[in-house]
Amino acid sequence: MKFGDFFAASSLLKRDSSQFDRGDVSFIIVAGAMVSFMIPGLAFLYSGLSRRKSALSLIWAVSASNAVCIFQWYLWGYSLAFSPTASNGFIGNLANFGLLNVLGDPSPGSPLIPDLLYSFYQMEFACVTVGILVGGIAERGRVLPAMIFTFLWMTLVYCPLACWAWNVNGWGFKWGVLDYAGGGPVEIGSGVAGLAYAWVLGRRQEKELLNFRPHNVAMVNLGTFILWFGWLGFNGGSAFGANLRAIMAIWNSMLAPAFGGIVWCLLDYRLERKYSMVGFCSGSIAGLVAATPASGYIHPWASVIMGIVTGAVCNYATKVKFLVGIDDALDLFAEHAVGGIIGLLFNGFFASHSIIALDGVNVNVNGGWVDHNWKQLYIQFAYVCATCGYTFVATAIIAKAIDMIPGLHLKTTPEGESAGLDEVEIGEFANDYIEVRRHFTDWSAFGDRMADSVASEMGGLPDLKKDGHRLRLEDPTLEIIEEKNAEIVEEPQSTPEES
Repeated sequence: MKFGDFFAASSLLKRDSSQFDRGDVSFIIVAGAMVSFMIPGLAFLYSGLSRRKSALSLIWAVSASNAVCIFQWYLWGYSLAFSPTASNGFIGNLANFGLLNVLGDPSPGSPLIPDLLYSFYQMEFACVTVGILVGGIAERGRVLPAMIFTFLWMTLVYCPLACWAWNVNGWGFKWGVLDYAGGGPVEIGSGVAGLAYAWVLGRRQEKELLNFRPHNVAMVNLGTFILWFGWLGFNGGSAFGANLRAIMAIWNSMLAPAFGGIVWCLLDYRLERKYSMVGFCSGSIAGLVAATPASGYIHPWASVIMGIVTGAVCNYATKVKFLVGIDDALDLFAEHAVGGIIGLLFNGFFASHSIIALDGVNVNVNGGWVDHNWKQLYIQFAYVCATCGYTFVATAIIAKAIDMIPGLHLKTTPEGESAGLDEVEIGEFANDYIEVRRHFTDWSAFGDRMADSVASEMGGLPDLKKDGHRLRLEDPTLEIIEEKNAEIVEEPQSTPEES
């Protein structure tokens, strides 16, 4: 090592130990890891909500979009969102291309942590956002075009949205928009973009909409509580230090989803007279979504009100997709976009200077109406309109442009949709009982004659009355568990004389 390199390293270590509290740094490292754990939570949630024959494709899409996002963020995503030298107010520049000069200086988001840690933490936010968004392909979208879309969407939509709200030169930041952990970039970004993508993608076949139900509610519950766990790091870590504001955000991230889940479940009970597990999970997620932009601004009593309002409004918002005729299969708009809008508007009413100042950094930021800051509500409303409008239009244009490229059409064929994306896109299944027959060679969702063709190629197999001997556990087109032609073939009993 050269003397100059040694001196630089020594000065960096000295600056780290003197400028940044190691407790704050450790807290954000752990919070970032918790946010990364939301990726499998999303994958399990989406898989459980889908039909059995497309369950693995959604796990694959969420997982692969995470990798694409990491590459994009390293390449130029962080620079386009947070480079402090850009002054246009809309999007950053390439001053930090490939994490250039991103190291030990105070971050653009908070002086409490270094730039390098901030870039990692914000990357996990981006990964969660695209993980939510790719749920728009549910049961009929091809995965390769979706991954190309993910890279372009991150560059042209997410990075501008993040710049508006969080970059020191973003127009929203300068105007005084209150968006704590991503009501605009994360929640409206993913929810409205998911609606736009589903619109361009088109509806599922009508027969696929009949008798639709989640194939694994236990996995829905598992995914929800993994998300809830990660969300504590998502919202708590957005205080960028181990301080009272982080704890307040965590408290609000417990209260809002709890009340949201209860209200949604009760609203479903009035119709079905059943306590829906899916309903409770949906309401909990809606409450967490609303807490994202608001948890670091409002008092706990306001979070209770917000959870109740969010659970009710998001429940009724699930009807919007029927009104507009868009097949938003996983209710991305109703839960994420509407929940994010509610949280942002609640900041206009209930954001409090006393809560904001708990981090010891933002001591001069005004709250909303509870602090007699009457103009904050229209600032929040204008920000909501801008993020919704830009996200929908830009997302639809990107999706349509990709769809027009030969070989990159977004939607699978009708036959592929009937067979299931696991069969035609992934070649594997989430569960090994998707297609089970007594012929070990008969393993396809496309038809019942595969074993016959294989048998002929192998020179023939013993005649076991073929169709009558097969036991098929699932009809992939109707998702109804049943036995088909399950006739028991009795083997002739040998007599002592014959033996």
